[in-house]
Amino acid sequence: MPSKSHIELHVTTSHPNGAANTLKPPYTIGGSINDDEQLQRLGKRPLLNRGFGFMSILGFSCSALLSWEGILVTSITGLLNGGPAGVIWGFLINWVGFISVYMALGELASMAPTAGGQYHWVAMMAPESCSTFLTYMTAWMTTLAWQALAVSVGYIIATMLQGIIVLSTNSSYVPEAWHTVLLIWGTMLFAVLVNSTTSRAIAKFEGLILILHLAGFFGVLIPMVYFAPHNNAEFVFTTFFNYGGWSTQGLSFFVGFPGIAGSLLGADCAVHMSEEIQSAALVVPRALLFTILINGSLAFAMALALMFCLSDVEAAVNAAETMYYPFLQIFSSSVKSTTGACVMACVVFVMAIASSVGVYASASRMLWSFSRDKGLPFHSHLVKLTRNSLPVNAILTTLATTMLLSLIVLGSTIALNALLSLAIAALFSSYLLVCGLLLWRRTTGALRPYYAASDVINSENLFWGPWKLPEPFGIVNNVIACLYSVLLLFWSFWPQITPTTPEDANWSVLVWGAVVIFSVVWYVVRARHYFKGPIKEV
Repeated sequence: MPSKSHIELHVTTSHPNGAANTLKPPYTIGGSINDDEQLQRLGKRPLLNRGFGFMSILGFSCSALLSWEGILVTSITGLLNGGPAGVIWGFLINWVGFISVYMALGELASMAPTAGGQYHWVAMMAPESCSTFLTYMTAWMTTLAWQALAVSVGYIIATMLQGIIVLSTNSSYVPEAWHTVLLIWGTMLFAVLVNSTTSRAIAKFEGLILILHLAGFFGVLIPMVYFAPHNNAEFVFTTFFNYGGWSTQGLSFFVGFPGIAGSLLGADCAVHMSEEIQSAALVVPRALLFTILINGSLAFAMALALMFCLSDVEAAVNAAETMYYPFLQIFSSSVKSTTGACVMACVVFVMAIASSVGVYASASRMLWSFSRDKGLPFHSHLVKLTRNSLPVNAILTTLATTMLLSLIVLGSTIALNALLSLAIAALFSSYLLVCGLLLWRRTTGALRPYYAASDVINSENLFWGPWKLPEPFGIVNNVIACLYSVLLLFWSFWPQITPTTPEDANWSVLVWGAVVIFSVVWYVVRARHYFKGPIKEV
């Protein structure tokens, strides 16, 4: 008698012509998912090795998200435009918004767990009249977003290292923009090397990083809170700053709002690793939700600790000019030791390097997936895999893109904000579209229950996956996700100060607009003749 985990369930339905058809949903009585069969139902051939389980992909997405480490870095924009209260309340609003968006993405990932993510979902749900065009635009936006995130992580690593050097040498070192560019190029080689091994090796690496991620949190939080003098609750929760020179405090708060959201970007990396995850239809949405809940809690605790330990506001603000990040000065003033502050900062630095591995993996998989559907120039080269089933050409292309986009640093004094704004704008353009389409499909009754699954999933046969929010909570959450996406997308293009000069401008709108215009022109001229959405390989 076969074991429980190998007994497959069969559903018998009828074709329109009356013929019976035995269908095999991609699940078993034991609860495991037949990943290859489900991928084939989506029209894709299983080509990548499934080396990730739940814990390893949780470590992968937690390290890529870089939450408590990220809030130390991105709090600068919220501190300058918003103040301590702006950081705290801005983070809470962003956290709720990201939870809503990721739950909606979790439902979609359960329906169609593919490396293409957003653009594959758009192809499934968009009206036939504009499906191909919207799919193409979404693919370009998602690809751009992950390439921008790769550059952002490289920038954070490089400038953090420079800040630590300034702190340890008592300002005798003066950072230069070209130093930053070279450091970005050098540090990103580590991410490329790790991603050029095997998926199982990356999975083991990310499992270790999850432990370091949690241990490092306490290693930084405890000494900072224990040794630093503390502000009162009124200062933390009611004090607002407006260093950007905006006409109202409310306007200043929303200008700093997207920067704080940067600390929560990256959890959806699990989506683009779906074809390398076991039981992806269940594991991916669970990983999304656990990642944003765990990392959001850690980041909120760190944000509270940072604002309570902000003893010298002017020194922290000035540190943004000399050491890039106020948290380095806060560490130093908290523990009263340059060595201690450098050790704490090095913990954050190591975690930032670890984050680059996950970001590069997701960025390269998105590039590979889009190339698989012949959406990019030179797609025949980008789609190639090594003997270990790794998209090395896509990984190297991501490195080349990082090297090119990092040149923005040479012309902008607020490059990090511009890069994060670019990633936010590109990602939330795709989020808004898929969440809007999901809301339309679910309210019109176009999605059928999971257990009525069919052989092929497409725009005419849409089925829920095994992970779904119950109604009416699902609809309410879907509406919140759309509203939050619009809010964050709108403010992501704003500059940090006014009046704005070319050096202070938020150049993300230029890059985002250039990619939109290029993709539209390329679609009209060339791509519409050969790009038909996700290719049916089986």
